[in-house]
Amino acid sequence: MARIRVGLVGCGFVSELHMYAFRRVYGVDVEVAAVAARGDRVVDFARHHGIPKVYRSFAELIADRELDVIDICTPPNLHAEMIVAAMQAGKHVICEKPFAGYFGREGDAQPIGKYVPKALMYERVLEEMDATRGAIEHTGKLFMYAEDWIYAPAVTKTAEIIRATKDKILFMKGEESHSGSHAAHAAQWAMTGGGSLIRMGCHPLSAILYLKQVEAKARGETIRVASVTGDVGNVTASLKPEERTYIKANPVDVEDWGTLTATFSDGTKATVLSGDMIMGGVRNLVETYTSGGSLFANITPNNHLMSYQTSEEKLASVYITEKVDRKTGWQYVCLEEEWTRGYLQEIQDFMECAATGRQPLSDLALAYETIKVNYAGYWAAEEGRRVVL
Repeated sequence: MARIRVGLVGCGFVSELHMYAFRRVYGVDVEVAAVAARGDRVVDFARHHGIPKVYRSFAELIADRELDVIDICTPPNLHAEMIVAAMQAGKHVICEKPFAGYFGREGDAQPIGKYVPKALMYERVLEEMDATRGAIEHTGKLFMYAEDWIYAPAVTKTAEIIRATKDKILFMKGEESHSGSHAAHAAQWAMTGGGSLIRMGCHPLSAILYLKQVEAKARGETIRVASVTGDVGNVTASLKPEERTYIKANPVDVEDWGTLTATFSDGTKATVLSGDMIMGGVRNLVETYTSGGSLFANITPNNHLMSYQTSEEKLASVYITEKVDRKTGWQYVCLEEEWTRGYLQEIQDFMECAATGRQPLSDLALAYETIKVNYAGYWAAEEGRRVVL
């Protein structure tokens, strides 16, 4: 059995999800052997998960010759530099979304989300992604894009049906929304590379791009994104302080509502929506309308278990689902959330890839195209026109 040693960068929310998945990999001997992060929390994180080595710097982590894979779970503005450094150190890389973004350059007017033209951001992001892609390909190591939606059972079954029917996808609609991020960096373009559209909308966008390529391969066609339109806004700006009890969004220079529509080269369409003001838990949805049917991938919420309860106190220790503000009343309880949302399958695929050298289902091409289309959406929204790719 192959043995893979992983080094984790970061110890936040997504790191917990990855750790849960690493412990459940089968057929590959996997050990998360090291973790690196600043601050004291990393020590508790390592102790809790039984990780033997703790590093205080990324440089120390990638210098560890025993590690085969580096799993990057840091804020987006650190991704590109870490990807290249880790791969040049001889490691395979897993990187959380988004793959890249515009985080500012010397001389930019501040805050950049308000003052740097999105057309310029688009141009700079493509330049950076091209450079990063070139560096990745030069190393010969694997790049694994941690897009869990590609592995979510509802999406993989959608793909299976499309392969079997070979039907033409006419329109897709995807959404990730919730009541807003608690993370301070989510409010700032310089840290996150955008607002709700890239922070959350990147998930349904990647799923849509993936499913369209599944269709193309099944039908023997070549399909690409031909053009993009978009619209964004800060819809919570109108709220009074006392009206922010449940909504966490408080943007500095990013959007808390966004939508983009992609037109494909075959004339078909897809729309992505994301919002930081949607109550009732996380909405992770992809609807696919084909020449032969309709497919609704309700990742969350779904109705595996519906609950009506009256006591918050009695439910204190019970997890219901992410981003709900209460546990009473009617609730859609998410069962095996790590499986439902694809984290287990994602890490399983990545570890098999690291052991065998094959390419992952969620790869560099998908990571690149997702960011390209997302930033085209920002450009289109700012200028109020269709951007042709």
